[in-house]
Amino acid sequence: MKSINPTNGEVVAEYPEHDDGEVDRRLEAAHRAFRQWRQTSFSERAEAMSRAGEILEKRKEELARLMAIEMGKPVAAGRAEAEKCAWVCRYYSDEAEAMLADQPVGTERSKSYIHHEPLGVVLAVMPWNFPFWQVFRFIAPALMAGNAGVLKHASNVSGCALQIDEILDEAGFPSGLFSTLLIGSERVGRVLEDPRIVAATLTGSEPAGRAVAAKAGSLLKKTVLELGGSDPYLILADADLEKAASICAQSRTINNGQSCIAAKRFIVVDDVLEPFTAAFTKEMAAYELGDPLEEETRLGPLARRDLRDELHQQVTRTVEAGAIPLLGAEVPEGPGAFYPASVLAGVKEGMAAYSEELFGPVAAVIAVESEDEAVRVANDTSFGLGAAVFSSDVERAEHLAATRLEAGCCFVNALVASDPRLPFGGVKASGYGRELSVLGIKEFVNQKTVVVA
Repeated sequence: MKSINPTNGEVVAEYPEHDDGEVDRRLEAAHRAFRQWRQTSFSERAEAMSRAGEILEKRKEELARLMAIEMGKPVAAGRAEAEKCAWVCRYYSDEAEAMLADQPVGTERSKSYIHHEPLGVVLAVMPWNFPFWQVFRFIAPALMAGNAGVLKHASNVSGCALQIDEILDEAGFPSGLFSTLLIGSERVGRVLEDPRIVAATLTGSEPAGRAVAAKAGSLLKKTVLELGGSDPYLILADADLEKAASICAQSRTINNGQSCIAAKRFIVVDDVLEPFTAAFTKEMAAYELGDPLEEETRLGPLARRDLRDELHQQVTRTVEAGAIPLLGAEVPEGPGAFYPASVLAGVKEGMAAYSEELFGPVAAVIAVESEDEAVRVANDTSFGLGAAVFSSDVERAEHLAATRLEAGCCFVNALVASDPRLPFGGVKASGYGRELSVLGIKEFVNQKTVVVA
């Protein structure tokens, strides 16, 4: 298993894949640790989780550098990711006990309530784009609820995966309670079949989610899936265009454009199409490609060359179908997996950029005649993760976000972002279940009814 620096194509490190014996040993260690961990108090769990947050803060510089080297994230963004991981650790260390307190229910019995118990060892299948955050937003609630876990991380960020193991060990979690399985995707099914695995969570592509869901379903094991997105950002006629353009460019280029909740489709009413497109293209042009190890860099390479080539094929097919490239849209010369900030205008139904997820800094501008058409186009997708509405009429925009857009997360005059205090997840092909908030911690617990006559 190789980690390849996407800036220059050089091999960073190679990791031997775990054989079946090592996988079995780690599953057994997690199962044994769970049986003890489930008996611990919330205060004991919180102490370890709080320490994990402190370690993440202390080591954020080296973790940011590792992310830059393994998957191309600019160091400033990597530092922010480590800080966000520390935040989610603190949040659940503070809130988990109250979230999972017994819930009294009024009945004719002398006592009736809902009691929350951990399930066991949960398999986490995670992607490379946020190699620490995607994992810690699962770790923090799952371990605070009393569960154990094993991680199958993306093979190109094995170094990040092993750092997570080290952080949890240093924080004082029991040995084996959570550990990494260095295995390929083709072995995930066999791990799911193991009776010591009780459930699974996956963040990744739609095909990967379908495969894990099908396998887990055949085994009657619960899953939570956070899959792809083609988030629409609606620019209405009364929007603050300069503000909207700035926020939209920021959202489209977050993590070098490789985020499931990055804005992908910019749906603009005709009345403001020309001025918004001009302002937006200017904002996108300010995101210049650079070395992710440099502090000032805001746009680094994509994680792998094959992903860059796939993105460019989508752009090429869209342009060949009639879209107009206003910015970028060409593969730069030189080493690495770089792709420039790009804007495609005149995107219409039937084009690749209209219906497919573009996992890179490429924006699709779609013109519509009215607000109603904007909503129709926004919902005209198999995905349903995030969406945003820009308008000076906040009440009307909120109504659209709350009642008409088919997505799990809807924002008004702001970019879509995850927050430990709010539930995160999607509908349709973007998956099911929720992470974060009180909903996230209750995904992997037995909500047991207890009645006393």
